[in-house]
Amino acid sequence: MAKTKYQFNPESISYEKVEANFKTKIINVLKHMASSSVLAIAMVVVLFYFFGSPKEKALARENKQLLTQYTRLNAELTKIQNVLGDLEQRDDNIYRVIFEAEPIHNNIRQAGFGGVNRYENLENLKNADLVISTSKKLDQLSKSIYVQTKSYDDVEEMVKNKFKLLAAIPAIMPIAIKDFNRISAGYGWRVHPIYKTRKFHDGMDFTGNIGLPIYATGDGVIKSVGNQRGYGKKIVIDHGYGYQTIYAHLNGYNVKKRQKVKRGEVIAFLGNTGKSTGPHLHYEIRKSGKHLNPINYYFNDLSADEYDRMVAFAANTGQTMD
Repeated sequence: MAKTKYQFNPESISYEKVEANFKTKIINVLKHMASSSVLAIAMVVVLFYFFGSPKEKALARENKQLLTQYTRLNAELTKIQNVLGDLEQRDDNIYRVIFEAEPIHNNIRQAGFGGVNRYENLENLKNADLVISTSKKLDQLSKSIYVQTKSYDDVEEMVKNKFKLLAAIPAIMPIAIKDFNRISAGYGWRVHPIYKTRKFHDGMDFTGNIGLPIYATGDGVIKSVGNQRGYGKKIVIDHGYGYQTIYAHLNGYNVKKRQKVKRGEVIAFLGNTGKSTGPHLHYEIRKSGKHLNPINYYFNDLSADEYDRMVAFAANTGQTMD
């Protein structure tokens, strides 16, 4: 109810009722509305500031749930990375070892994502560290899975080529065991026959009569045929899968360059060419450019007793013949 106003009249010495005109009434109404509006706005601001709006409360709950999900996802990605790491170890140290393939280099497995910052748009988030960490793990995991998938494709191809691989590995002696006289020098440190100094011998020397047949020790392609200083007449066979065999000091050839050969095929004849002190064959095996001890690769044509005798011959610490 509106309050009644009175005004003192000195002439009548009494209070008289004041009748408000329309304009005054409008002004009074506007004043009330303005004060009410200010009060309402103030209350709303206080409520939203201290207690938040229903929408803000809903967003806060949603953010909390997302944070929980990100934390769980981050932990799950770590577990998956550990499982993938175990698969990578098996791939490098078991599957690829079986097929004598080179392991995948860490630079390939752990290659980053160069260029611009992929996570720049996430840096201003409240929980940026967690979100960026999870995103990085997911990206790295995706790339690692791709690399591992390609690796398994390679292993599958190796399985299909298993018989080709087994045929290519140098697995027999280059001279028939009944034909050679002895092994004058095995793999390792030996005395040089000319300089009389200790020198590492990269292969094995088989002595025998000039003209004895020399056999390819595995399937392959003739990489080179010709003379080389020190080696004399020499043949190199590329067997694939990183393997090469070298046959030196030959008397003659039975193959040509780029010719395909099979294990056991006669490729040359024992001789005394190059820097040699007597008729013999110098035989080497290389894998990915590294020299290997040939004594470990005669498992296809020797009995246990013959192999033991061969090991005893190879242990000869005397001087080489080249």
